[in-house]
Amino acid sequence: MTAHRLAEERSLALHRAVVERIREHPDELERARGRVRAWLEDGSVHERYAVRWARLLEGPRDALLDLLVDPGEEARALRQVTPFAGLVGPRERWRIWREVRSRLRDAG
Repeated sequence: MTAHRLAEERSLALHRAVVERIREHPDELERARGRVRAWLEDGSVHERYAVRWARLLEGPRDALLDLLVDPGEEARALRQVTPFAGLVGPRERWRIWREVRSRLRDAG
């Protein structure tokens, strides 16, 4: 198990939890939109990512949720600069991290 693979799998698992949270609390999308607006204003995130997130957040919700758990290259890159940071609480995040590490370790 490489550190890179572990990070990718953790990110994907965390974003699966984000999808569930958004389905339960769609108003969380507004917080993400606000974060992206701030990125665009202050330039703290590369414009390419900020603009892509802005478009996704204004588009169909199902397309956004599908992208969050897509294993493809574009989705992986976007998850590295996610506007959903903090949506999954610390306890759940640590649980997910432990589960992913254990699963990857068991898979050998």
